[in-house]
Order: sequence, then C-alpha cells, then structure tokens
Amino acid sequence: MTPSASTLAFVESPVQLLNVLEWAYAEAVSTPGGAVRLDGVPRQPGPRASRGLRPSPDAAPEDAAPADTGSGAAAPAGADAGDCGRGVGSGSAGAASWLRIVVLPPTDPMSRGQLRRMAGLARDEGYQVAWQEARGGRLAPFKALAALARDVRAARRVVVGDPFSRYVQLLLTLVRAEELVVVDDGTATMEFVAQTGRGERLVRWHRAGGGGLPGRVRELAYAPVSANARRRFTPAAGKGRRVEVFSSMPVTVHGAMTLRVNEFAWTRSRFGPPRLTKGTDLVGTSLVETGVVDPARYLDAVRALTLEHGATRYFAHRRESPEKLRALSEATGLEIVRPDLPLELIARRGPVGRTVVSFPSTVVHTLPYALTGTGVTVAVCDVDPAWLTGSASPRARSFLAGVTETARGVHRLPAQTASAAG
Repeated sequence: MTPSASTLAFVESPVQLLNVLEWAYAEAVSTPGGAVRLDGVPRQPGPRASRGLRPSPDAAPEDAAPADTGSGAAAPAGADAGDCGRGVGSGSAGAASWLRIVVLPPTDPMSRGQLRRMAGLARDEGYQVAWQEARGGRLAPFKALAALARDVRAARRVVVGDPFSRYVQLLLTLVRAEELVVVDDGTATMEFVAQTGRGERLVRWHRAGGGGLPGRVRELAYAPVSANARRRFTPAAGKGRRVEVFSSMPVTVHGAMTLRVNEFAWTRSRFGPPRLTKGTDLVGTSLVETGVVDPARYLDAVRALTLEHGATRYFAHRRESPEKLRALSEATGLEIVRPDLPLELIARRGPVGRTVVSFPSTVVHTLPYALTGTGVTVAVCDVDPAWLTGSASPRARSFLAGVTETARGVHRLPAQTASAAG
C-alpha cells in the first residue's frame, strides 16, 4: 500500500489540476533550497516536464470510462484512468511524494480527456495521481468516500479546487488537517471569497435556485454538511486553522485567510514562449450551457466579433455542445478548435493570435499571467444585459460585469462592439 501523502489535493476539472501544479511549484520554490519541508523532510520538486505537451502515455479515448471496472472503485493510488495497476511517476522515485492528487472526474468526455492529459503532466512532475470515480450512480459518492477516508484523515494539509462542490464539502467532514488551500476554479473563486466574507452559504453565482419541494428537501438534508464547510473555509484568528487562497483572480481575503497570487510561473517555466500568428483568436464560453446567455444572442455576438476583429479561430470551452459549435462555424466560418488541455497551456505553447478576444471568463485574468512578455493582447467583450436569459440568476449581470471590470492587463472592448451583435 502506498503511504499516505502529507498533502492531499482534490480536483474535478482540468483547470483545477493545472492550478494545483502551479500551487505545488510555488510552494516548492518558496522553500529555502527549493524543497518542500512540511513534515521536516526535504523533498525536491519532481523532474522537469517535457517542453512539448503530449497526451498521457496511456491515455484512453476521451469517451472511455477509466479502467471500465463498472464498480466506481478507486484506481490504485498513483494511477489514472488508463494506468490502473502500475506505479506512476516511476522515473521520479517518489521525488514529490509529499503531494497526492486525487482526480474526481466529471462524466462529460471532453473534461475527462483533458484531465487524463493533465494527469500525465502531473506524473511528469513526479506527483502521485489517483483517479477516483465519485459519480455515475447513487452509491458512487459513498463508495468513493469510503475509499478515500483513510487518506483524508491522515493528510496534514488538504488542497481543493472547488469549494462549492458538494462532494468536496462532504469530504471536509472527514478532514482533520489544520491547513486548507483553495486553488482557483475560475472566476468562482471571486464569489467564494465574497460569500465566506459575508457569512453566506456557498452557492454558485449562476445558480438560480428552484427544484420545487424535492430540491428544498435535499437542501434541508444537506444543510449540516454545507454549514460545516462554511466554518472550515472561514478561519478564525487564534484558532489554529489556516486557509490559503491561491488565485489569479482579483480577490481580497478576510479574517485569518491568506492570499498567494497565482502568476502561472510553472506554466511559463515549462512551455513556450509561443509563436504568434497574424490573426485574432476568439475564446468560447459556457454561458449558454449554464443557462445565463441566450443561444441566438451569443451567436450574433460571435459573428459581430469575428467580422470586426478578423478572427479566424474559435477556442471552444470544454462544455460547449457540438451542435452549438457547428452552428457557430456555419454562421461565421471560424475554425473551431477543441483544446485537449486548459487554454493557458495551449496558448503558452502556441501558435496563438497576436490578439485574443474573450467574453467575461477566467481567461481574462489568467492569460495575461501565462502570456507575460509574449506580445499577445488579451481583450474582453462585455456581455450585454439584453443577452441574458429569463432564467439567469439575479447575480449574473453584476457578477459578469465585475469579471470584466477587475481584469488586469487586458483591453476592454467598447460596449457598442457587444451591442452591435443584437
């Protein structure tokens, strides 16, 4: 049995896993001698990843279930979807054994494919990776919880990528560690810090509520778990518990929280600089898929931006549907690119346009860090309130505006650019 790592990280998306790698790199280089000394034993960071991005050596097709056991059981610690039964990071001889990353994959194929590739990069760094199915059946979460309980209780520090995740909140009921680290899950980090500062329950900004009586019953039953998570994420001075936020977002921590800025130093040290093309690239968003923006309005906006900026490529968000992307391609002539890794890595590797245009999203905060010194201009296009659906949450308008207004190092497109799409 693999010994428990002193630090345990839980990730549910490719971006979260990227940010755990960024945090681990920052943690290592901030320690004298470049070693992590959480438990008093010097541990050097893992070996350098290859300069070229590549899929995991054993990556399965994107729509394949990991290990296809059908049981929902965890792969052996240090294994990912296509790697059950053999040790990972075999070339590193446990160089980074202080950190174990547990992947709790979603069900959509694009996310699972990106997670496999990110797991390959984590193995290149020498970190232990475990692939744990926690979805796909009513009993799957409880089986996963039982499989992880021992390591969760033994960990001296826990890193999470999505504090809003109900599964992560359930795991927190088992956590004994005095130190929690929250790494970015995109712009949701802004809402997380704001909600904990106000003492509110943790609710995603685009969630409009509802669900009728069954939904209210589920909320009532889950309330004690949610309340415990809120307490764990809100440290009090002098109580011994520590919460660090590792973020590229413009957040102001409160109470006994600490903030460390994620400047994408690991990404910049491993990849690039990129070759620049003469054209403009557009970055897609899942605002339609989350029910925030009307599909027809979104198509009109993409068409207007394509014409105005001479865009040639559209980098799709991993949650965008094939039907939507087909309609965008037919209406605009854009080349649709479905990245196999988070956009920060894709852009850093290149080729990438000299101008990158995005709607309000995580990348307007992260790309300026990842592309520092490359000459790429990142621009953000406002979301016109007229684009919002009737089911969009009351917070949607102000939250999206805040994402745009607080973006650093980006060019903000005039409002009429967005309005012209209507």
